[in-house]
Amino acid sequence: MIKRENIRNIAIIAHVDHGKTTLVDAMLKQSGTFRDNEQIDERVMDSNDLERERGITILAKNTSLYYEGIKINIIDTPGHADFGGEVERGLEMVDGVLLLVDAFEGCMPQTRFVLSKALALDLKPIIVVNKVDRPNARPYEVVDEVLELFIDLGATDEQLDTPIIYASGRDGWATAEYNPECPSEDLRQMFDLIVNYIPCPKSEENAPFQMLVSNIDYDDYTGRIAVGKIERGSIKTNMPISICRTDGSVTRAKATKLYTFEGLARAAADEVGAGDVVAISGIGDINIGETVCAADFPEPLPFVKIDEPVLSMTFSVNDSPFAGKDGKFVTSRHLRERLFRELDSNISLRVEETDSADAFIVSGRGELHLSVLIETMRREGYEFQVSNPVVIYKEIDGEKCEPIEHLTVDVPEEYAGVIMDGVIQRRGEMINMSPTAQNYTRLEFLIPSRGLIGYRSEMLTATKGTGIINSILEKYEPYKGEIQSRTRGVLVAWETGESSPYGLYNAQDRGTLFIRSGVKVYEGMIVGENSRLEDVVINVCKKKHVTNMRSSGADEALRLVTPRSLSLEQCLDFIADDELLEVTPNHLRMRKRILDTDLRAKSKKK
Repeated sequence: MIKRENIRNIAIIAHVDHGKTTLVDAMLKQSGTFRDNEQIDERVMDSNDLERERGITILAKNTSLYYEGIKINIIDTPGHADFGGEVERGLEMVDGVLLLVDAFEGCMPQTRFVLSKALALDLKPIIVVNKVDRPNARPYEVVDEVLELFIDLGATDEQLDTPIIYASGRDGWATAEYNPECPSEDLRQMFDLIVNYIPCPKSEENAPFQMLVSNIDYDDYTGRIAVGKIERGSIKTNMPISICRTDGSVTRAKATKLYTFEGLARAAADEVGAGDVVAISGIGDINIGETVCAADFPEPLPFVKIDEPVLSMTFSVNDSPFAGKDGKFVTSRHLRERLFRELDSNISLRVEETDSADAFIVSGRGELHLSVLIETMRREGYEFQVSNPVVIYKEIDGEKCEPIEHLTVDVPEEYAGVIMDGVIQRRGEMINMSPTAQNYTRLEFLIPSRGLIGYRSEMLTATKGTGIINSILEKYEPYKGEIQSRTRGVLVAWETGESSPYGLYNAQDRGTLFIRSGVKVYEGMIVGENSRLEDVVINVCKKKHVTNMRSSGADEALRLVTPRSLSLEQCLDFIADDELLEVTPNHLRMRKRILDTDLRAKSKKK
């Protein structure tokens, strides 16, 4: 075994919004990766438009920097539980992790998840208590919480003896001895800790080449690019290679181009040695989890087991009266190709064909996981419709079991009772209640995954936007019984046409409208929420009859309430089993599965 003393491979792991990407920004700037006059965006690693808009990391990203002659390969991982698959495969490429924990929030559900994965792979951890300059920060209490979590997860004595550093990723400093009056000036102490504490990769330098594909990149010119850490040997440009497929077969290819990661860019290389992270192009059909080997030594490496999906939805061809008016890709062939192409890089996703050629069952880690796919597809010009999300049940010892989530809610004390009532109505069970800083209370529950569908927006309304909700899959338990999903019916358009002020004025007394005047609607389209439980068919296109006594311009004097605008996630939460969401590049329209009013009434009677 040879040690590559000039390389360190680390991943940055944490709960969502604990500051991973901001810390990477500071590390890149202070290591001299950028020119002094170079214009750099905030959260430079969040290169995807959706990541920038939502302020979250969705895809694990590779970068590298140099510190005192040592190359540090860094993987910035997502913090949201729905993108856990990105974390799991990213950890395959590293020898140590920086575990970031917010100095105010402390250990959250995803902190537990990412740490358990890192400990299981026996990676060396460094605890980074981030945002210590935040108001009401409690860094020393948080350190105790993290160490308790280590013990709870069965960490070894060696893993418990992990170094601790206090940092402000936003201001770009870190220190082992935190003094609020005199904070550090830079990240030098953290860089020193990475170099001295994280082990360098060990590998067989002269053995046959072997690399597990942990990520897939894409380039318009060279196509698919396989990314992974070289386990042994080295690879040269145009070298013949073998690919050990996940189905057990072996195919041949040639490594036409090699790249290493230099800052935010890929740099071409003629040869890359063991222990480094490399990107290989020239293998058109390569997939995550496959092993690239020297041509005469096809030896597959085991791939990390990815946790199973918990929610599924039906994606189908758009068959509404407005189908084909917005999208570039509208047929079942387009939909099928796009969904199966997503499986190449989105390893937590599952796609199944159904009896109908126009419909596919898509399963993922959670609502956010599936909604990001939907939003990405609509931005690419796809037009389709989706059903409401449903949980995936398992049969364990002959009993129907469902996924149970560990739910954490941080709310001001006065809203604690409202939250308890809401969660218990959804079959939740309270397991802990503890005060945190600034008159906030942390409530912890075990709740069925289906009980969380639609609950986030309800919780934000109940707490006037002050609540913070997080959840992660905990286990499977026997079915908990019925949960009432929606307590109100919908307002359904009676005819196809354009909504008028007069029609909407008469409709707004029945409930909350989702559309404004001048919007094209069709029969069976959902235009609002009823104030009562039943669905009501209304005519929002109705116009006032013009007579000698009344002019059509009198409509303008009608006062209309501002309609409620729903996001993609809110639409998915809102729709019931007999409804669909029509998704196009420019519109989100909720509708009934059966559009015809008479046919829908007959179906209900049956």
